[in-house]
Amino acid sequence: METDAGQGVLTVDLDAVVANWRDLSARHGAPCAGVLKADGYGLGAAPVGRALHAAGCQTFFVAHLAEGVALRATLGASPAIIVLNGFAPGADAGAGLWPVLNSLGDVAAHAAAGRADGAPRPALLHLDTGMSRLGLDAREQAALAADRARLAGLDLRFVMTHLACADDPAHPLNARQAQRFAAAAAAIAPGVKRSFANSSGIFLGPDYASDLARPGCALYGINPTPGAPNPMRQVAVLEVPVLQLRDIAPGDTVGYGAGYTAPRNVRVATVAAGYADGYLRCLSGRSLALFQGRAVPLIGRVSMDLTTFDATDFPELRPGSRLMLVGGPGNTPDDIAARCGTIGYEVLTSLGHRYQRRTIGGV
Repeated sequence: METDAGQGVLTVDLDAVVANWRDLSARHGAPCAGVLKADGYGLGAAPVGRALHAAGCQTFFVAHLAEGVALRATLGASPAIIVLNGFAPGADAGAGLWPVLNSLGDVAAHAAAGRADGAPRPALLHLDTGMSRLGLDAREQAALAADRARLAGLDLRFVMTHLACADDPAHPLNARQAQRFAAAAAAIAPGVKRSFANSSGIFLGPDYASDLARPGCALYGINPTPGAPNPMRQVAVLEVPVLQLRDIAPGDTVGYGAGYTAPRNVRVATVAAGYADGYLRCLSGRSLALFQGRAVPLIGRVSMDLTTFDATDFPELRPGSRLMLVGGPGNTPDDIAARCGTIGYEVLTSLGHRYQRRTIGGV
């Protein structure tokens, strides 16, 4: 296969992912799963899953059934793979996936299938305690607590809820969710293991510990403690080669809409990465790349396939020189997200598949 000289390279440090998982497990004081939804937050569910499984992770979460089926083919029969959005009974076609039951309808369907088969169906029960998305609401929880016979035919492995404001330790909803979850779980499924904390929840303290935490973003280097130093190791680096350099005069403009006007003689470096590659358009005129550890300002608009940078102060740059678009000091996914009012999750999960992808470390 021919190599595209203009192709960017996305490097994923699997050793950093594993180190983050081990750190989170130690902080939690109980097992941590690995959340691999959205193709491992954009960094590759298969290589990340293999590395975590080899390191001892025995439980994984995905969002969709197809993600779970693909992960089972990658990891083999041993780990538990849980589908957060749930699925109809038998829809996993023997892949041995566990659904999350998000409504009384889900409970009824899977319980009936388990009774019909004479083999209780493994599943997780999701109780909504304040997120108001998926999960049994307060009315459904009361109905199930009053008639626990509805659970016959199920082998509940965990009862779970999801924190809405864990990244804000002072938010009062955190404590309310902890209280609601404890009461509802005791009323509906006494003795069943519980799964509570997400990445940020692990840092809220022992009141948020459970039998299984579900870290996602922190595994991939996103800061689970906004406003404080990031305790996680960085995982992703994106480097893209310069396609072309050109000199423009004062008053010349760059890019669509003439969004940048040169205030002096400017040397423009153009790289082959744009919003079609997940390099967000909202970064136009407000982000940077790194070259040998120094900031190279982004100028003009991010377009579909190309982005331009002010390379005036970098005479050593040549076509083929690589700019670091993601990674390095001051240019982490969280840093990039802050420049255009989004979150590091979006920066990572947006990264496209036109980059050459490589992993370091792991197995």
